[in-house]
Amino acid sequence: MSNFKSDILIGLMFIVGIGSFISGQFILSTILFAGAAIYSNILMRAKLNS
Repeated sequence: MSNFKSDILIGLMFIVGIGSFISGQFILSTILFAGAAIYSNILMRAKLNS
């Protein structure tokens, strides 16, 4: 996946997480924030190792 596509995916997960947090869906927002953080860390480690 290119850098642009992965940045868009992480950004969308973060924005949807904020929207679900505002609407009161705390479990969904927690899952989205955690998914964005984990995915971002995986991508950064892959860049550092290459």
